[in-house]
Amino acid sequence: MSYNAWFQCINGCPGQFSLLEIIYRCPTCGDLLEVQHDVDALRTRAPAAWMQLFDERTRKSTYPYGSGVWAKKEWVLPFIDNENIVSTFEGNSNLFWAERYGRQLHVEDLWVKQCGNSHTGSFKDLGMTVLVSVVKQMIADGQPIDAVACASTGDTSAALASYCAAAGIASIVLLPRNKVSPAQLVQPLANGALVLSLDTDFDGCMAVVQEITKQKRIYLANSMNSLRIEGQKTVAIEIVQQFDWEVPDWVVIPGGNLGNVTALGKGFLLLQDLGLIQKLPRICVAQAEHANPLYRSYLSGFERFEPVTARQTLASAIQIGNPVSAKRAIRTLQRFNGVVEQASEQELADESARADRTGMFNCPHTGVALAALRKLVEHKIVKASDRVVVISTAHGLKFADQKTAYHLGTLAGIKPNHRNLPVELPADAKQVADTIARHVERARLLEA
Repeated sequence: MSYNAWFQCINGCPGQFSLLEIIYRCPTCGDLLEVQHDVDALRTRAPAAWMQLFDERTRKSTYPYGSGVWAKKEWVLPFIDNENIVSTFEGNSNLFWAERYGRQLHVEDLWVKQCGNSHTGSFKDLGMTVLVSVVKQMIADGQPIDAVACASTGDTSAALASYCAAAGIASIVLLPRNKVSPAQLVQPLANGALVLSLDTDFDGCMAVVQEITKQKRIYLANSMNSLRIEGQKTVAIEIVQQFDWEVPDWVVIPGGNLGNVTALGKGFLLLQDLGLIQKLPRICVAQAEHANPLYRSYLSGFERFEPVTARQTLASAIQIGNPVSAKRAIRTLQRFNGVVEQASEQELADESARADRTGMFNCPHTGVALAALRKLVEHKIVKASDRVVVISTAHGLKFADQKTAYHLGTLAGIKPNHRNLPVELPADAKQVADTIARHVERARLLEA
């Protein structure tokens, strides 16, 4: 069976455009495009047959189908030549049963999807494998593309630089100066990207990258390019597959530029359209209080959406005041009976530390999602019996300096309510034993 996919306007304007065409906005209305699939053709394979095919491919070594993204190739980019796929076997990330943390929150069935356990340490790999593969296909077909460029607060730049390096394609990264962690800065540097540190914020970088990519020899890699959404939507498919094709009651996901919640919705809706699932989960988008335009819009019932000037936040990857995918995200939340919650800097730092005490090692963006979940439970929106999945978007090691500062009490404006400091002692066995005994007793009382 031959499957197909194409670009189409999110507002339904007439016209279909090849995924191999360099186009980012609708020529009629100027709004974003999205990838549409020939669902009728996909329906010719039975739901049980799709489940069997995906289960057979998962984590196998046959290239590229062992990838969590390319195991679903027919649902992502059906026509691309396998030799032009650029993959690091991304995806297939752990669905961590957060049993201890769930007990603390009074949520019996809590899971954390560890998307940061990926090649460059974030979920951005899932979209970048698709985008860079398309660029490689276009170059192989003779299109004159010199480089791929993105604006980023860290994770997108790391993914772009890595996948372009693997493909032998030049990459250009625009970062807001002094607003990304050292670990995030070094990734594109190490992978050979041209890193441009601009004296602005993410929204300023985004404006510049849209200008320079008007020349079609530089290809745009930000999430306004819907190819990335196609890879990221496989998170939803993976979650359902990992639950033996059952749907959770809630998914909580941090939101900045809002392509991730759009992708999540696309994945669940395609599962439903093709008959693999019969219901949809509810979705919560969690925003940092310092960059919360979607939350403000939610308070008005989405009657209006107004960009904000994002203030500095520990959750730097979602420090975005004018998200490009706002319209798509709002439509997704309305379809999924969704909610939006926010977290203060103190709340996100403390919640990350609380969860770390139960075996995780969270990035601050996951801290935002966990803090939002705590509020949903307190407000009795999420019930104790609900199956809840929190999307962890990046690895905590990217923020080791920030986490160290929290425990040392040197994180500006943050009271370290859950700090854990090293205990300095002489090399005396009795003092060591006494200290251990006191620690064990305190831990026992806290657990009780």
